[in-house]
This record gives sequence, C-alpha cells and structure tokens, in this order.
Amino acid sequence: MRINRFFVIVLLIGILLNIGIIWFPIDTVNVTMNVNLELTSDVAGVYSVYYSENETFSDEKLENASYEEINKTEKLAYEINNQVNYLRIDFPDANAKVNLNNIIIKYGLTKITIANSEIEKAVTNNIYAVQAEEDGSISFETKDSDPYFIMDITDLNIAQTIQKAARELNLGKKVVICLILDIMILVLLKFKDKFAVLPLELYTNRKLIFKLAKNDFKTRFAGSYLGIVWAFIQPIVTVVVYWFVFQVGLRSGDVGDFPFVLWLIAGLVPWFFFSEALNSGTNALMEYNFLVKKVVFKISILPIIKIISAFFVHAFFLIFTLVLYSCYGYFPDIYSVQVLYYTFCMFMLVLGLSYATCSIVIFFRDLTQIINIILQVGVWMTPIMWQIDILPANLHFIFKLNPMFYVVNGYRNALIYKAWFWNDFYSTAYFWIITAALFGIGALTFKKLKVHFADIL
Repeated sequence: MRINRFFVIVLLIGILLNIGIIWFPIDTVNVTMNVNLELTSDVAGVYSVYYSENETFSDEKLENASYEEINKTEKLAYEINNQVNYLRIDFPDANAKVNLNNIIIKYGLTKITIANSEIEKAVTNNIYAVQAEEDGSISFETKDSDPYFIMDITDLNIAQTIQKAARELNLGKKVVICLILDIMILVLLKFKDKFAVLPLELYTNRKLIFKLAKNDFKTRFAGSYLGIVWAFIQPIVTVVVYWFVFQVGLRSGDVGDFPFVLWLIAGLVPWFFFSEALNSGTNALMEYNFLVKKVVFKISILPIIKIISAFFVHAFFLIFTLVLYSCYGYFPDIYSVQVLYYTFCMFMLVLGLSYATCSIVIFFRDLTQIINIILQVGVWMTPIMWQIDILPANLHFIFKLNPMFYVVNGYRNALIYKAWFWNDFYSTAYFWIITAALFGIGALTFKKLKVHFADIL
C-alpha cells in the first residue's frame, strides 16, 4: 500500500511540475541579442555601437569592441537590447579606409542581416565615398573626428522578430527540462525501493538527528577555554582579512554603489557553510566509527548530523550579515527571506554530495585531501571575491556550471540586487536537476557500500 501511495504522490508531483514549467512565464520583452560587424580597416581602435528606440543616443546604451589587426578581416561582437529601431556605429577618430562586409543581428538561431541599402542611406558624419562593392560589402572612408553613421532599422521589426524567437527558444528549453525531469521521475519509480529508504530513515529519526546535531556542535570545541566561540571567530577573521586585502590593500573599491564588504560577505557566508558542511559530512562515518560498528544504529543519519551541526554556525552568520547590512543602512525586506530558500538549496546540495563522499572516503582516504584542494580552488573559481562581469560573456556559462554559483549569486540577489529566484528560471531548473541527480547518486552509493563500512573501519 505504501508503494502505491508513493507512486501516486511522485506521479502527481511530476505532472504538476511539468505543467508549472511549461506555463511559467519568462520575460521576453527585454532580451539581449548580438550585433556582429565584420570589417576590414587600415586603422586599429575602438568601434562603438549605440542603440536606441528613437534617434536619441546615450552612453547607457553603448557597447564597445576593439579592432586590433589592421588590414585583416575581424568580426566584432556586441550585446544589445532587442528594443532597438536605430543603430549608430562610431569609428575611431582617424583618417581610415574601411570595408564593411556585413552587419548581422543574432539571437539563438535567428539571424537578421542588415541590407547594404540600409547602410547606403544611413545618416553619416565625417564618412565619405560610400559605395557597394562587387563582393557585397560596403567601402567608405572616415575623416577628421567623430565619424559615425546612423541607420533607421524600424522596418526590420527587430523587437517583434527577436521576441518571437525568444518565445520559441524558451519553449524548447522548457521541453528539454521537462524531459530530463520525467526521466529522473521514471528512474525514481523504477528504483523506488533504493531511493525511498534514505529519505524515510531521515524523516523517521528526525528527533534523534536534531538531538545528536546539538551534542555534536557542543562537543566540537569541548575542553577549550572559549568553547564554541571558536566556531565563529575563524570565519569572522577570514572575512576581515579578505576585506583588508581587496579593499584596503588592492583598493578594489565598492561594487557599483554598494559597499564592498557587504558584497563580499554575501558571497563568503554561504561558501563557509558549504565548505564546513562538506568536510564534516565527508568525515562523518570515520568520526563516528564506533556507531558505525553498532548493528542496530541507523548510520545513514550521521552525515546529516554533521551538516546540521555546521548549520548552527551558518545561522549565526546569517543574523550577523543582516545586522551588518542594517548598520550600513540596508535593512532586511521581503527579498531577504530568500536567503532561507538558498540555504535550503545549499543544504540539499551538500547532503547529496556528503552521502557519496562519506561512503567513498572509507575506502579511499585520499579523498579528504582531494576535497580540501577542490574547496581551495573552488573559492576562487566561484565569483565570490570577484565579479563574473569582468570575463567575456562567452565564458560565463562555464562558471555557471558550478552549482555554488547559483547559491552565491542568489544570496546577492536576495540581499543586494533585490531579485526573486524564479526570475532566473533556467539557473533554478539547472540547480535542482543537478542537486537531485547528486542526491540520487549519493543515496545509491551509500546503500551499495554500507554493508562494508563496519569491516573496513
């Protein structure tokens, strides 16, 4: 009867999730698209693209790209908003001969080529001898200062075309997410006996888990004069050191209009919890090896005990963070509640990882050192002390593959940028797919190796 109930519940959740994913609205009004200029010039320099819905241009809607090798064809790429009717292309202040092969606007698989006729009738300034070449390109000369031309591309209906393409692309992405979700649900139902055991054990022993977690936290620093105070001193010292190095030593300055120390702590606090919880969860079975050898004890609760123990320190730092923000005049609001959601995300991520790592480390003790190295590298590979915007846009996705990017960015969205987590739909879907997969792998690994734990220890 329990299995049938489990089947019905999982099936209903799967159906609701599929419906929710397909019908969840995603803003396609202000999507970004790429403008590509393919040109050849005898002068190197910065080529700028202004974009606007009218003929008024400002630096707020400006993108720059550098042309570096003279007399060689290069493709310059710009990211702009799709709400555009006018393009203004500025050339370096110099006398130059330029050959413009084409101007292409791209979004996904949608490509819009601006015809030569649009370029030939453009409004120009200090641009002369504009003519079409046999190969389809446009050649001209720039003279004196501030050479540019302005194109009216209203008739191309850029916004409408890109919005239609965005809706189609979003629908395709949603279908892929639903397929992945459905495959995971089918796997869960296929191996329900293996997957359901662990969550049921954790739920059944929830009171014991919380009691042991409190004892673990109290006894961690037993015997020292300051006791549990040491659990809070080390992270605070780390924050102060990073703040001093980056803002005082390297003079990195504030992030936009936001104080650097607040921006920094919003990224460090979740990383402290993740690092501490993963290390503790990995070593949980070895630390409590005397319990592992007891036949009647549910050893599956040991990793979550260590993670909850680490959470107590994290809870303190969440309060500390909110107090620090308030001291700077940034008081908690409705968006701040999301730190609880992102903490839960991180809790589930590290729990899934810990079940795999605590099982493997018993047979491969070097895993502890490998994890320490990964965490040392990870704190720098995750945009915690630096902004991802300093990297080229085409490299962003590599760093976003790291699930902790979602959490760190989420803390800042909640505390600084005031954005809801569902606004970043695809990152949210990606995070939970990865987390669910890691939890499943961790549960299966733990169940497979559990019978050997007592013998090895």
